[in-house]
Amino acid sequence: MRKRRTKPARTIARIFEADLSGPVVAAGLRTGNPREISERVAMGRALWRELVVGFASQLGEQRLGFTQLAALYVLADNATTTVSDLADTLGRSPSATSRLVDGLVRRRLVERHLEAEDRRQRSLVLTHRGQALLRAFDRARADQFLTAVRTLPQPERALIAMGVAALATHAISRRGRLIRAPRD
Repeated sequence: MRKRRTKPARTIARIFEADLSGPVVAAGLRTGNPREISERVAMGRALWRELVVGFASQLGEQRLGFTQLAALYVLADNATTTVSDLADTLGRSPSATSRLVDGLVRRRLVERHLEAEDRRQRSLVLTHRGQALLRAFDRARADQFLTAVRTLPQPERALIAMGVAALATHAISRRGRLIRAPRD
């Protein structure tokens, strides 16, 4: 039985070069050294650390827990959601999620609305105040990220832009399944 040869990384990279701009290809060719790649990973970890620390600081300023913020993001993405649906999405029990929602309602970030079809059912809706809070979080993280990216040379900024676009197009769910954006 003949052993199948795998293509070296350089050959595989060249297959995709036609889709990349010149500066992006040039930046990629400069990172062939394993030590340089390791340094880039360490730099990426440092950037991630800064983003997470900034995020945690902002959560502390707002006296908001991570799960509460996650619930707000879930509600921002759905037209209507019930406590049960939210609990499933967050991977929490309905009773714990109900208590979490109670806190968000007290802070006027979320409202409960009676369902017209089933008066026992209540839907959860993000308030204008909740939407404003999420915009502030998004703006702060974007500003922090852009501050770090602006210092990079243009070819590397192009790589970052491509990566962010790819991540936005193909978001990965919390369970690791790939979610494809709807195509127009």
